Amino acid sequence: MHDLSHGLAGAGLALADPSAVRATEAVGISALGWLLVALPLAGAAILLLGGRATDRWGPGLATGLSWASFGVGAAIIVQLAGMPGEDRAMSVPLWDWVSVGELSLHAGLLLDPLSLAFVMLITFVGSLIHVYSLGYMEHDPDKRRFFAYLNLFVAAMLILVLADSYLLMFVGWEGVGLASYLLIGFWNWNPEYASAANKAFVVNRVGDVGLITAMALMLATFGALDFATVHGAAGGAGDLTLTLIGLALLLGACGKSAQFPLQSWLGDAMAGPTPVSALIHAATMVTAGVYLIARSQAIYDLTPDARLVVAVVGTITLVYGAVVGCAKDDIKKALAASTMSQIGYMMLAVGLGPAGYIYAIFHLVTHGFFKANMFLGAGSVMHAMNNKVDMRRFGALSTEIKITWLTFGAGWLAIIGFPFTAGWYSKDYIIETAFAAEGWQGWVFGLVALLGAGLTAFYMSRLFFMTFHGKARWSDDVDAHPHESPLTMTVPMMVLALGSLVLGLVLYPTGILTGWLEPVFGHAEHGEPLLPVLAIQVLAFLLMAAGVALAWLRFGRDDVPVTAPQGNVLTRAARRDLYQDDVNEALFTGPTRGLVSTMVEADEVLVEGAVSGGTTSTLTGVSGLLRRTQNGFVRSYALAMLLGVVVILGAVWVIQ
Repeated sequence: MHDLSHGLAGAGLALADPSAVRATEAVGISALGWLLVALPLAGAAILLLGGRATDRWGPGLATGLSWASFGVGAAIIVQLAGMPGEDRAMSVPLWDWVSVGELSLHAGLLLDPLSLAFVMLITFVGSLIHVYSLGYMEHDPDKRRFFAYLNLFVAAMLILVLADSYLLMFVGWEGVGLASYLLIGFWNWNPEYASAANKAFVVNRVGDVGLITAMALMLATFGALDFATVHGAAGGAGDLTLTLIGLALLLGACGKSAQFPLQSWLGDAMAGPTPVSALIHAATMVTAGVYLIARSQAIYDLTPDARLVVAVVGTITLVYGAVVGCAKDDIKKALAASTMSQIGYMMLAVGLGPAGYIYAIFHLVTHGFFKANMFLGAGSVMHAMNNKVDMRRFGALSTEIKITWLTFGAGWLAIIGFPFTAGWYSKDYIIETAFAAEGWQGWVFGLVALLGAGLTAFYMSRLFFMTFHGKARWSDDVDAHPHESPLTMTVPMMVLALGSLVLGLVLYPTGILTGWLEPVFGHAEHGEPLLPVLAIQVLAFLLMAAGVALAWLRFGRDDVPVTAPQGNVLTRAARRDLYQDDVNEALFTGPTRGLVSTMVEADEVLVEGAVSGGTTSTLTGVSGLLRRTQNGFVRSYALAMLLGVVVILGAVWVIQ
């Protein structure tokens, strides 16, 4: 395989120290970088404020503005590509945000190879999903609102990756949280869907505590939150401070990227419309945690302890997601488990140090294509099968929806790591880097990464064969009339399928990706793996082949029961997400609910009973007595006056 140096020798890049890079003010087309965010944000505002008047043309406008943002991003990339490597970082000042005493915080955008790589992924894949949604949501009465939320999400995600400071990044971070809540719960008339949106929102807020804590530590330590100052001064901070910042950032990343132990929300989030799953849970939002760690490279390079925890979390999650994926019968939840696992590979890579950053971003980009492709393919299957998601009710659809089968098959080949597909390039490099880690870490991370590759091949082949091959298990269903999706849905799937097959070949062996990202991460090569590279490749291929063969024997050749068998202990646990929700209920939700119940009871007894109740009774009694004196009879009032005079005279006599 090619290493990181391939294609760079002839690039002539004069690279600066990544942690010390200072962006120059943008000129030319890059000075209009604010349009990247403004265009989709304007689309969201027009559709939301315009109301029903925009129903007819609003979705088309939202789609066009998303493509316009992609065009601006492409033009900026062309400009930066013609510049020397050390100059490929430009800033777009926006406004002075906070100015109190010596504290001054500014808002601005950072246009550099890392942020622009994400811009291309977000706007290109996001725009294809907009086009797909034109067909998928055609008959939804609220599609205008749906497209407004899509534009809002794209704008927020672009703020997140383009921000030049952790503070502005946090604005985008919360923006995508809000947009994802609105999109997951789009059909909130269904209580289950509304509950799924709430769950995603709450779990992500737990992760936000980590990011807020990290920013507080940065502000206390460096007196700033912009990347240039924080990363440039990181070398002067204490080891404990840097480790705490690194761990706090990781907590934030775990929430957004559905990594252990904050991964429980992702499967439930499949309640939203399928284009939401493709956009948020495959190509963009769930990768935000990986972006956060990669952007904070200058901090993690100085705290190996925090970086090791990142790698451990990624390793646990890649196995966790793979095991859960092996038992899911819901096609979208199986893909969600797969996403969790693949993001785990990326987290493992960024946790392996300088050599892993580019590999993580490489896998992130390829994964964005082939996983979005498969999520859209799942939506096409649902379109063909009257919105059913149970793969045990599918089978033999390859003859009914051929375009969906072919395009989905391209994504399947990529994710299982079939040679020369996009996933083969990006994932195998992560496995090699894992085997090159120091000491025991090389064996543990390397072998687990290999195990994950075999499991991925099994559960993704299980999904593919149960859906498209074997016997038709829908033939007795009177509601099932399989039919191919319209061109608005199939064309985006074709484009993503092509990327799933050739993107790795285009980006990596040519040196395009490494040459583009090296000014951000610096030049780095992994050390010598514990096993020869060829041996690692052969082992990965054999495990992939074994996983496919086993899946074919069990779910392609043999009959698949329409009702899932009980299965063994591990299968039952995997169907329940390895009891993650049960653990959360026992440790957090249950005790919290009990505490609230106790406080309510105490309020009823102490406040309502002793305080409110006693006070109420006293006042009621006194008012009852006073009410008797106000009877409206003159004789009663005259008697009261007489008694008053007697009392006064008696008091005067006593005093004298």
